[in-house]
Amino acid sequence: MIGIDWYLALSAVLFIIGVIGVLIRRNAIVILMCVELMLNSVNISLIAFASHHGDITGQVLVFFVLAVAAAEAVIGLAIILAIFRNNLSIDITKVNLLRW
Repeated sequence: MIGIDWYLALSAVLFIIGVIGVLIRRNAIVILMCVELMLNSVNISLIAFASHHGDITGQVLVFFVLAVAAAEAVIGLAIILAIFRNNLSIDITKVNLLRW
């Protein structure tokens, strides 16, 4: 049986990879993928704690996190598509839509 420590270590590593990807990368699609990676690492830890304590509430919460992740992906890709139509690039450093 694999202990909860290994699941939490995997979750922490995936979350750190996601944070580094969000902070370093410039491509908007890669940034969205890193955010999804962070959400999935949280899901791993929720499932691990739910399994460890024998409670189902963590597993139910995972479904809500997945629904939020799906909505975030749809809205994020729509925003990226709108930015690409205006700038012909999805480089975050070149986007200055809020400037006058």
